[in-house]
Amino acid sequence: MKIIVDAMGGDNAPQAVVEGAVRARKELGCDILFVGREEEIRSCLKDEDPSLYGIVDAREIITMEDDPTTATRRKKDSSMAVALKLLSEGKGDAAVSAGSTGALLTGATLTVKRIRGIRRAAMAPVLPGGEHGVMLIDCGANVECTAEYLLQFAYMGSYYAKKIMGIESPRVGLLNVGTEDTKGGELQKQTFALLKKAGDAGRINFAGNVEGTGVFDGSCDVVVTDGFTGNVLLKSAEGVIKYMMKSLKGVFYKSTKNKLAAAVLKNDLGVMKKTLDVNEIGGTAMIGISKPVIKAHGSSNSSSIFSAIRQAIAFAESGIIDDIKADIDNMKISANEEL
Repeated sequence: MKIIVDAMGGDNAPQAVVEGAVRARKELGCDILFVGREEEIRSCLKDEDPSLYGIVDAREIITMEDDPTTATRRKKDSSMAVALKLLSEGKGDAAVSAGSTGALLTGATLTVKRIRGIRRAAMAPVLPGGEHGVMLIDCGANVECTAEYLLQFAYMGSYYAKKIMGIESPRVGLLNVGTEDTKGGELQKQTFALLKKAGDAGRINFAGNVEGTGVFDGSCDVVVTDGFTGNVLLKSAEGVIKYMMKSLKGVFYKSTKNKLAAAVLKNDLGVMKKTLDVNEIGGTAMIGISKPVIKAHGSSNSSSIFSAIRQAIAFAESGIIDDIKADIDNMKISANEEL
């Protein structure tokens, strides 16, 4: 298993990226192919045997100031663009980057290409919730969606939840303003009809509409929504988690009595913190692309890069892409189909 790593992407590149990838090679047994400025990568590998790692020199770097829709085309010698090109050519099994989300999605779509028949690729992070977590699809790749896009998101999310999250029959919920069947705008009503039809046919386990309050309580395993709404939900959840952890820390440091209580609960608090830590989750899968691409968080440290590579390996080994290809006919709607 060879993972192509954009060494120059992210706030802490290349040091944190290289450190995380080195750990992944040692602990996960994968081969690593770094892409980026060779001299900087080699400098980060000063305590390692560089012959154990592949390095492809790429001189340019895509920054957050670059237009994401044109960045990989304008900067063809950027670490991200070259990494995606190598993946498309079969020089690796998956690609990982902590660089610009928009540029990575656009580059993956143009260079690696979508699975034939998939209208739009989606970004699908796994959030805390229930026993296994809950997948949110889409979280920002597609601000404007059609009902067919959301139908395909539901299928793709189900495959991911089954193969990666280990859920035998993932429950799919449609994010809405109420749980009743008639709730929502035209997009939600049309999507509900398509998901119910797929559920009645036994192709997905459709659990109906789910409100924002039900996303994290274990009532469903895959939450389907458009990218605009999904991104608002994701950022809100991240903000609440940060506020909650900061407030909790303040409570435990408030008095000697509270500090003693914190000492008693230290292990349990550590477990809870770990389940909410983005560095443990790793990255976001770009589902619908013809080969595995993982977007690591822009502020990734070495632990987060390690987790993203672990996720990339699981994605590449899962067979999800083949499952989507085999079921693509059920994921389309005809031009004259009633909604």
